[in-house]
Amino acid sequence: MRKAASAPHVLIVVQNLPVPLDRRVWLECRALREAGYAVSVICPKGPGDPSRETLDGVRVHKYRPAPEASGALGYLVEFVYSWVRTALLSVRVWREQPFQLLQACNPPDTYWALARLWKWRGVRFVYDQHDLNPELFLSRFGEPTGLGGRAQLGLLRWLERRTYRTADHVISTNGSYQRVAIERGHLAPEQVTVVRSGPDTRVMRPILPAASVPPPRHQLAYLGVMGPQDNVEVVLEVVHELVHVRGRDDVEAVLMGFGDCFDDLVRRSHELGLDDVVTFTGRVGLPEIATRLSAAAVGLCPDRKTPLNDVSTMNKTMEYMAYALPSVAFDLVETRVSGAETCLYVESGDLTGFADAVERLLDDSGLRCHLARAARTRASEVLDWRPQAAAYVGVYDRLTGRDRQDVPRETVAASYVDVESDEELRRFVLARGPVAPARHDHALGA
Repeated sequence: MRKAASAPHVLIVVQNLPVPLDRRVWLECRALREAGYAVSVICPKGPGDPSRETLDGVRVHKYRPAPEASGALGYLVEFVYSWVRTALLSVRVWREQPFQLLQACNPPDTYWALARLWKWRGVRFVYDQHDLNPELFLSRFGEPTGLGGRAQLGLLRWLERRTYRTADHVISTNGSYQRVAIERGHLAPEQVTVVRSGPDTRVMRPILPAASVPPPRHQLAYLGVMGPQDNVEVVLEVVHELVHVRGRDDVEAVLMGFGDCFDDLVRRSHELGLDDVVTFTGRVGLPEIATRLSAAAVGLCPDRKTPLNDVSTMNKTMEYMAYALPSVAFDLVETRVSGAETCLYVESGDLTGFADAVERLLDDSGLRCHLARAARTRASEVLDWRPQAAAYVGVYDRLTGRDRQDVPRETVAASYVDVESDEELRRFVLARGPVAPARHDHALGA
């Protein structure tokens, strides 16, 4: 007879991104490991990924992703294929070491059915809700008028209800999602815990540049998924406005990430004549993210106001802040919750206003320094992952009735910028682009 491991075993399933590329899920995995839990993950493969590997003690099982979905039938095939592959791998995980808890990260809202099957073995189900799928549908396609569209929206709402009803506990990424879980999911407040996707500011922090000479251009940065709802084309339109309409020769942009719209964005960049000033990196890891965001002058949040975006927490906003990077964003409810007074906000869809705000930051080094300090301070003191990790692990401690000891903090590498020093941070921010006189006097720590 197999002996159960002394540490509770958590199986996390995620379909949207590979792990550790999905930074929220990877932070969760590491938090559980540091708290003494055994952790396994099932997710799709990324390019060049092995079928199985162990990273920082987390056992990761990966399957070949489904072909790219197109249309309702394509998405159905993708969901069924991924569900079956995940279910089969969950049996393999169980045979190696039985798990006591199953966490499903949406989208999609289909893994409640897998949780129902494992509940027969006494496994408890945690629903980590990353997206509101009905709002995602409305943001992409609008309010449906035809029978097919209404049926698809109705199915998404039904799947969400089934997931809420199956869950022993729901983890929401922000207060807006928490309200939906309580009001639409009919859950008691104590069944829902907010765990924001905050950056681990011990690791995500600006690094000193390799070169001592300031770059010839200001670099604008975008980091994130490139899907239809992410509106990354706004970045290209803003760069076109700055370079070809306003005649700035001191601006370039780097776009980090991938998604359904990647190829279309590359083509659009070429059409706009931006090949010399726009770089697409594709999939990137934390070392390159640190290098790029530390070198950038302004972070861009192009997400327009939609039913989904307005109530969603944008990880990129907080990650820019962790790297002391001022940013420009369309004015969304949850983006303001994250950024507070550390970003410049523009009415959704106002591309001229967006370009104006970017240009204001580029031309006002004092303002950049002021917002850089405010952003880094808010990221480390308000949005940092460590208190979020405590809330997250607390969910599992309560479900398992487990007591644990806090783990020591990680040490910080010497190559990092001393973010506690106003003078060093100011020198670092000013060195991110061409030297230009400040137009206003903004004290860095004000």
